[in-house]
Amino acid sequence: MQIVNANLLDLNALYKLEKACFEADAWPLMDLMAILTFPNVVRLKAVEDNKLVGFVGGDPRLNDGWGWVATIGVDPSYRRRGIGLALLHACEARLGVPSARLTVRVSNISAISMYQKDGYKTIDLWKNYYNDGEDAQVMEKNLA
Repeated sequence: MQIVNANLLDLNALYKLEKACFEADAWPLMDLMAILTFPNVVRLKAVEDNKLVGFVGGDPRLNDGWGWVATIGVDPSYRRRGIGLALLHACEARLGVPSARLTVRVSNISAISMYQKDGYKTIDLWKNYYNDGEDAQVMEKNLA
């Protein structure tokens, strides 16, 4: 597995990955185009067997002193291999800020556990954040 920069040529594969990972909460095509083209955005893909199997997008907010891990997903058939954590660490390293934040569904126990083991702590709860009304847990990790 390799982690490399993603670009607009990855749009179709990323769109499929979003649907596989997030179903009703998958980002629309226009949002994916934005994350693949906006300046200063961290956009990394995990590639295995010449296939995009994971993606992470990060938004460094230098003035705020933290970066936002806007999306991270791994193809369901490639999970539990350390790909998500490798993508997360690669994104954190490129954000260039003292801390990172992300949101996760409160029902996504496996992701929450991974984040907690990696040093993320819950700092907030956003009610009705997801399309189906589920809450989001906001987590933060000190990177310094």
